[in-house]
Amino acid sequence: EGMALPQRVLFPPEEICMDWQQRQRPGAGLCNLGSTCYINVILQCLTYTPPLANYLLSRDHSQLCHQQGFCMMCIMEAHVWKVLCSSASVIWPRAIVRDLKFIGEGFEPDMAGDAYEFLRCALEAMQRACLSGSRNVDFSSQTTTIIYQIFGGFLKSRVTCLRCQAVSDSYKAFLHVLLDIKAPSSLTTALEDFVTPKKLDRKYCFKCSKCEKKVTASKRVTVHHVPKVFTVCLERAADHTGKKISKIVEYPEYLNLRPYMSDTAGEPLFYSLYALVVHSGDTCLDGHFFCYTKASNGLWYKMDDESVDNCGIHTVLRQQAYLLFYAR
Repeated sequence: EGMALPQRVLFPPEEICMDWQQRQRPGAGLCNLGSTCYINVILQCLTYTPPLANYLLSRDHSQLCHQQGFCMMCIMEAHVWKVLCSSASVIWPRAIVRDLKFIGEGFEPDMAGDAYEFLRCALEAMQRACLSGSRNVDFSSQTTTIIYQIFGGFLKSRVTCLRCQAVSDSYKAFLHVLLDIKAPSSLTTALEDFVTPKKLDRKYCFKCSKCEKKVTASKRVTVHHVPKVFTVCLERAADHTGKKISKIVEYPEYLNLRPYMSDTAGEPLFYSLYALVVHSGDTCLDGHFFCYTKASNGLWYKMDDESVDNCGIHTVLRQQAYLLFYAR
């Protein structure tokens, strides 16, 4: 519906397994190599993403990879193996820190960074690795890699001319969603705000093809195709100065995405929380990152660099969350 079909499927969706294929105690903590807590939390959240971990533990990627030099998928595969399968209690993520410049231009090994920015760049680097060796791939086919099959969904943007009621639809692939939390006090109200129609006027005027001029319009963004893993960033930067929105935003253990879909009729679409990142600090420009993840044994753990400590769901749900990871 309004979206081009892929010419080829790069990774078969039926091969993705959402449940852990092996159950075990949690893996190793990660050594902080200076100012790398923002990297460590994302590595831990990705390591405990069941469909991604299952694939990386199969070693299918490295067996077929012909990429010369840096490959983010090969690096992640080696990292996840080391964390989950070695007997070490602490791992040094040296390979990732060594290759930071290939993951994102702005990262420096001895400089603090932002966890959301690192997540964004890490997923893009894994996506590039999945596409290497595939030439002349159309955009729709690019959204069929293992990374898009796990984290990817589509947003629908519907613009309605308020003069003649003509409708224009467009679609955009996403790997994560950024939510404004200035007013909302919960994840669900932030999602409601996200899908509420916004008025386009003045400098954001819309050129209506029917009226053939710029008009006032209404724009509504909805989730059109849901991902297997729904990743959310609660935008805590109040403005460009680094001021932080430090309030608690409530989030559930189980989230139904159906009310935020283009088609709100039908079965509920339930997701289960399995990881979250917390930023502690007075401003967004300093402070410390730690995370909570649910291991394959079904238990929750607080992961703060080298330390990995068992905790309960009540502790998990009381945090000043920055990033939230939900699995279908």
